[in-house]
Amino acid sequence: MTNPDRSRSCNGPDPGLEFERYADDAVVHCVTLRQAREVLAALENRMEEVGLRLHPDKTRIVYCKDWKRRGSYEHTSFTFLGYTFQAREAWSQRRKTRYTSFLPAISKDALNKISSEVRSWRLHKQVKATFHELARQVNPVVRGWIQYYGAFYGSKLIPLLLRINAYLLRWIRKKYRRFSSFKKAHACWQRITRQHPRLFAHWALNPRAW
Repeated sequence: MTNPDRSRSCNGPDPGLEFERYADDAVVHCVTLRQAREVLAALENRMEEVGLRLHPDKTRIVYCKDWKRRGSYEHTSFTFLGYTFQAREAWSQRRKTRYTSFLPAISKDALNKISSEVRSWRLHKQVKATFHELARQVNPVVRGWIQYYGAFYGSKLIPLLLRINAYLLRWIRKKYRRFSSFKKAHACWQRITRQHPRLFAHWALNPRAW
């Protein structure tokens, strides 16, 4: 995916506003609620002038809540480019403490979409393939997910990665009769991950079987 445009508005109620745009989606940064309402009204007027209108469900004013901004508003999160931005717990290395920050993480819709793709692979039923062949099949895709969605709040990807591991463990049990029991299959799993810790792209992050 190409990077979204990051720029400043050249007209409207405040020409110094920063914004990001990708295709027909955009996020405009405002300092106050009054300013946000003025910008929204200006955008609605401009769209009307050219025979268009803002998306009624996607267009909203969002309060970016964090440890400094503790007020309340109807909307406190938004989704942009597969990420949901909202108040999340963060860790301060300097202060060695946790605090609330307004951060992005993979959105629920994006996570559901890639989870469906993982299910469609039916890894546990590809018993004619080798472990290395399965790795070559999924690594380019999983690596792309990790690079994109793991860039911010990557811990939200862990359940998905564990699900891939669960399918691979089921593959071991189906392919090799001597490992049909969970205990034996798990022992085999541990040997493989020790001997080939980077065989699958996501094992560097989480090699656990569940």
